[in-house]
Amino acid sequence: MEYSLQEYYRAIEDNIKTVRDNIAESAIKAGRDPADVRLMVVTKTVDINRINHALAQGIDLIGENRVQELLEKNDGFVPSDVEKHLIGHLQSNKVAKILPFVSLIESADSVGICAEISKRAAAIGKTQDVLIELNIAGEESKTGLQPEMLDDLLAEMSRMSNIRVRGIMGVPPICEDEITARRYFSKLHQIFVDKSSQKSDNIRMEILSMGMSGDYAWAVAEGATEVRVGSAIFGIRRY
Repeated sequence: MEYSLQEYYRAIEDNIKTVRDNIAESAIKAGRDPADVRLMVVTKTVDINRINHALAQGIDLIGENRVQELLEKNDGFVPSDVEKHLIGHLQSNKVAKILPFVSLIESADSVGICAEISKRAAAIGKTQDVLIELNIAGEESKTGLQPEMLDDLLAEMSRMSNIRVRGIMGVPPICEDEITARRYFSKLHQIFVDKSSQKSDNIRMEILSMGMSGDYAWAVAEGATEVRVGSAIFGIRRY
């Protein structure tokens, strides 16, 4: 069945309301303030008109997976100063291209990429905020740092002058049941809490980014401060 543009827009509005309501319900059940959880709308493969309709509903944060896709869309966002995060894997040769356009890179996962971010940020007079991406289940098919290597990476980053760690991002395996999924989210939260006490001039653990369209409510229950939701708002991606 084909839907009109207006029907798509109404669906986006309804979906955003549903996601916000689910976040609030999950937070309250966990004894948390819903205002402490930020909703990121993930815009991979989504056209600029539908993105802007979501922004018109009060969305103030978007996440893009691909550098080139963000650069192609960047001039069309309304409002133009909407906060933008890069959430996909970042290659060293694309660091310089993306730094002027994002406030946060959520996929820092190695000394090499962090050193390149710091170097390129220094060249444009910027201190770049990042999250450390953790591969919490050690999946070979996913990028991300192994949790046991986090201390070593943070020690190296504490000596980098133009990069600032703001927290942790994680993508657990796809889980069929809530108990298993929440076990991974709980582990990420525990790492986040443990590292929050280890402060240096450029390390401040404030953001725990975890939870996507299929499991964001469980992530909120386990302490997420940011959830990344795409298909639950825009529908199934069309590649």
